[in-house]
Amino acid sequence: MSFDPTQMLITTLNNGQKLPQLGLGVYKVQQDIADTLIVKAIETGYRRIDTAAFYDNELEIGAGIRKSGVPREEIFVTTKIWKDGQGKENAADAIEASLDRLKLGYVDMLLIHWPHPSLDLYCETWDVFNEYVATGRVRGIGVSNFEPEHLKKLMNHSNVVPAINQVELNPSFQQPVLRAFDTEYGIRTEAWSPISRGRDFNHPVIQNLIVKHGRTAAQVILRWHLQLGNLVIPKTTHPDRLLENISVFDFELDATDMDAITTMDTGVRTGLDPNGW
Repeated sequence: MSFDPTQMLITTLNNGQKLPQLGLGVYKVQQDIADTLIVKAIETGYRRIDTAAFYDNELEIGAGIRKSGVPREEIFVTTKIWKDGQGKENAADAIEASLDRLKLGYVDMLLIHWPHPSLDLYCETWDVFNEYVATGRVRGIGVSNFEPEHLKKLMNHSNVVPAINQVELNPSFQQPVLRAFDTEYGIRTEAWSPISRGRDFNHPVIQNLIVKHGRTAAQVILRWHLQLGNLVIPKTTHPDRLLENISVFDFELDATDMDAITTMDTGVRTGLDPNGW
């Protein structure tokens, strides 16, 4: 079975790029299965893939996209530059290395993976990112794990506003202040760890919504993200869950459901604090 990609919700970024609201994240996807997984994901209906230099699987992700047989322009590809690629002395080499590993001609979205404020290099990294947009080999640029103070500094430095801010976001860690900030400045919030590795599956609110809608916990949570307007990149290596995660466009949560999930916010991260390392 597969999902018809024409049924996917498409959203428009502040730079005019269009992309599917839901994609596949490949954090910790091992090299020996990555290309096969990507082929299967694209067969299933995915048209957006999110990787990073740090994931050490860009080579295999690019190979899988080429093997899929789907035209390159139909797949929206994001990658990210790690801290060792930050700064005007390092960023160009890091971008070239990612482009070379992917071998897709260009990347649709390039993100600064973490702000690393102690390094204080993300503004000059952003300048190099902008230079690459001018070449056409990078089509859009954004950031990941940036807090409002990092975004403010970046936007004071440059008149180019990030298209995306990819952050940890799930029912237990909803980041309302950050989401509101992103919205105010036209930045799309993208959720990593959107289903928090199953942490929220057994919560009574989610269990009630499973029964109410006849859906899985992951589907309920992913639908919540979509209705909030979040971009979302659930990760899985299981073919059946590839289909499960993408099959969330034929039902809706009502206002009561959305309000109930809001009460689940604990403010507790599963990942690192952007200011803490």
